[in-house]
Amino acid sequence: MITPHDNLLAGLDEVDWANLNHAYGTADDVPGQLRALCGDDQQAQQKAFVGLFNHLAHQGTRCQASPRAVPFLARIALAGPRPAREHALRLLTGLAVNWDEECEIIDGADIAAWRAEAAENASDKLLALYEEAVATEQDEQRRRNLQGIRDWVAAGNPIDPRDSSMRSYDTVLAELPALLTLLDDENARVRTRTAYLLAWFPELADTSVPLLLDLAAQEHDAVAKATSLVAVGILGTTALAGALAAHLDAEDSLVRWAAATAIAHTARSAGAELDGPLLDRAVAELAAAAAAPAPVPATDYNQGDFHGHTADMLLALPPSPRLARRSRRVPAVHQPVAKGVQGEGGPAGPVLQPPARPPPPVREPLPPPTAAFACPCRPQRWMVEHGG
Repeated sequence: MITPHDNLLAGLDEVDWANLNHAYGTADDVPGQLRALCGDDQQAQQKAFVGLFNHLAHQGTRCQASPRAVPFLARIALAGPRPAREHALRLLTGLAVNWDEECEIIDGADIAAWRAEAAENASDKLLALYEEAVATEQDEQRRRNLQGIRDWVAAGNPIDPRDSSMRSYDTVLAELPALLTLLDDENARVRTRTAYLLAWFPELADTSVPLLLDLAAQEHDAVAKATSLVAVGILGTTALAGALAAHLDAEDSLVRWAAATAIAHTARSAGAELDGPLLDRAVAELAAAAAAPAPVPATDYNQGDFHGHTADMLLALPPSPRLARRSRRVPAVHQPVAKGVQGEGGPAGPVLQPPARPPPPVREPLPPPTAAFACPCRPQRWMVEHGG
């Protein structure tokens, strides 16, 4: 059925989806899912969102088709029907970073390490390895398997998971300048999801951080304000701590927590000692948050695990007598684990421990690998050694 939003998908049928792969095989079902995402049937929209997420970012694995969907999702985020816009932003986040990386919120996106890893295992570097393996392999079946992988690599396709994920990441990065306008969107959830997405792109920080600070200063929605504050902390430096300080006096506890989290992020990024009154206030606010019930709603950071995020933040801070004193005031009931540890001169009191996080739910079972599944997700050298 043609809808007023079909122009968002201009060029969709020009992509040879049948010759692209995702986590479940060929990607010829992606156009239908993108159309359903833009449709009027909310149940079909939700089903399309789940399908696209599982197919294009299944358990964090980005495949051949993943970056090709990004421009269409960016258009939907900008001008699609209201429910689809938030779905599109969530999908763009999942195509940029996987769920495990989202849990590593304390360090943000380690973009230099990610790029180095991708470059080390890029297709053009691996081609000679496969060509040598094909030339020296004596077993006919193994040689055919290696030849197929060699042809895949020679066509420029990714075979290493980091190489594959960075292709999606960079495609999302290219769309972000246009998506910055969504920080002023009338929909609070769209503003929130945009701020969350920006937190994972430090290479855009010179542009995004001032906009995020402006959003935090003007925002009336507590979750959107808190999300933008934490994003500033992840992306920013100690020079921003003063700009964050006023939010420690906010009436809303989630906003105070976010300001404290952001200040702690900036302090940790510079290896600062916790010896100033501002950082002392941030530690006190984090300790109070750890001792209180989680706010509802909270932010999406750390997969929505508010207390886990707070515990991780406190544990990541440089050692400080203030932190030890504050930690002793946190009731064990709101700590994932509380253990007495020995410090100089005796027990130091209960210490926050990071929670054990279960993997995110898998909405559909992943079928057994088949010949059509051409999106390898393990490092490639074992494939050479074992014939593919």
